Amino acid sequence: QVQLVESGGGLVQPGGSLRLSCAASGMRFSISAMGWYRQAPGKQRELVAISTSGGSTNYADSVRGRFTISRDAVKNTLYLQMNSLKPDDTAVYYCKATLGWVDYWGQGTQVTVSP
Repeated sequence: QVQLVESGGGLVQPGGSLRLSCAASGMRFSISAMGWYRQAPGKQRELVAISTSGGSTNYADSVRGRFTISRDAVKNTLYLQMNSLKPDDTAVYYCKATLGWVDYWGQGTQVTVSP
């Protein structure tokens, strides 16, 4: 059974940093495409960053240059390093793994950027 558990969210001031983690189990981490998504109140869920099994990455324009996605195959963990945070980054952040045609989601972790 695939399970994704996010952690690392919290309250941070504008300009601050946070590091999100997504611990994966029940799956072959190395062959999975994985990504971070976020959903702000009243808005649709949107892609933040993706990491393919081949090692390539891509980012939403709004976070490129500030966020970095990475994965640790030994720990079966996906990370999102978020720097220079802005109030517009406030959202629930979700981890997603894609295996074949099936998507698996974590429960989400809240990130709030506020003075």
